[in-house]
Amino acid sequence: MTATRSTRRTRSLDRRRQLIDAATLLFAERGYPHVSVADIARKAGVSAPTVYRHFADKQTLLFDAVQTRVDELEASTDRAQLESSEHPTEALAVSVTEMCIANPHATSLWRWSGQHLSADENAEVVRRTRTALRRWAAAIRADRPELTERESMYLAGAVLSVVGSGAGRAVRGNVGDVEAIVLELVRRTAALHPADALPPHEILGLHDDAPTRRDEILDAAARLFGEHGFAGAGMDEIGAAVGITGPSVYKHFPSKIAILVAISQRSAMRLEAGVMAAYAVSGDPAARLTALVDHYVDAVTSTPDLLVGFTSAYVLAGDPQAAELLAVQRRYVARWVHLLVEIDARSTESATLAVHAALAIVNDAVRLPRSTPRPEFAARMAYLMKGVMGV
Repeated sequence: MTATRSTRRTRSLDRRRQLIDAATLLFAERGYPHVSVADIARKAGVSAPTVYRHFADKQTLLFDAVQTRVDELEASTDRAQLESSEHPTEALAVSVTEMCIANPHATSLWRWSGQHLSADENAEVVRRTRTALRRWAAAIRADRPELTERESMYLAGAVLSVVGSGAGRAVRGNVGDVEAIVLELVRRTAALHPADALPPHEILGLHDDAPTRRDEILDAAARLFGEHGFAGAGMDEIGAAVGITGPSVYKHFPSKIAILVAISQRSAMRLEAGVMAAYAVSGDPAARLTALVDHYVDAVTSTPDLLVGFTSAYVLAGDPQAAELLAVQRRYVARWVHLLVEIDARSTESATLAVHAALAIVNDAVRLPRSTPRPEFAARMAYLMKGVMGV
């Protein structure tokens, strides 16, 4: 009888994990709002009622999926035995790289899930993740006692971004080659010196000093979408943020989707302006890439447009204008990759992984509101991005 109950429990746990893994893949591919319980059931090869036997609803499944990914983060940290290792930083690098390759979603699901979780659920995820990062920071500091606690936390956070940057998915190459590249990126990141960061070059001529009512609406909407998610902010809230009624917003935009499209178009134009400015600086690829980094840090820290465009892209799925916006983003990243290949003749695969890692470092960091107000934040982000790319 006991053996039978144990077998049933094992099967139930296996089924829960199967559903969590299926949901994680779908959430990452399509965005949480565009995945139904029926989709998850179909992906897992079960019926929808089977999903509900294990989870109350889709939101509960999301939280359990995020918690499972944090479990993996903690398990990876435990396996590294950082506190007793003779070379704790290397032990950390090997362990987190293995985790990245084994499950590329383990450290990335939390990136966009926050807007769909409750405040208490978010607090729990942040608490557990920060606890693991403090252990990583302590391991890095054990090898490099000259670092302050804050500096080592910058590095620990950057390591998390590197392994969660889609590195395991960004290149469809030999797994062993990808793992070697990621491991080198993690090692390079952990060896950086945040105190050496210099202020990024001043960005001129890219800010509008006289915003129109349309700009004010876009600014308010971007801020609200960034804080509450696209679904969490309505036209009334957007109007109130600029001192007008919700119906008055419709005089400027026909729908909330149109506002999101305009935000995304504005961010795309800003990226293109940054490219033109960087290429005007010099013909040297290293100088151009450095200028692109400085511009990107300025753009992503001064306005929520870019992150809103990234995290809300799922909303525009199927929209005719979404394809062009995605093409702009891809061309932008491709320029970084091309410049990096020009600089030191590394492979396209290696450059692609490095660029994704660099962009993830600052994109992740700006999601943590307690970091951005610090005066050294932009300088350190630019430094870490350049450092992980080796420029």
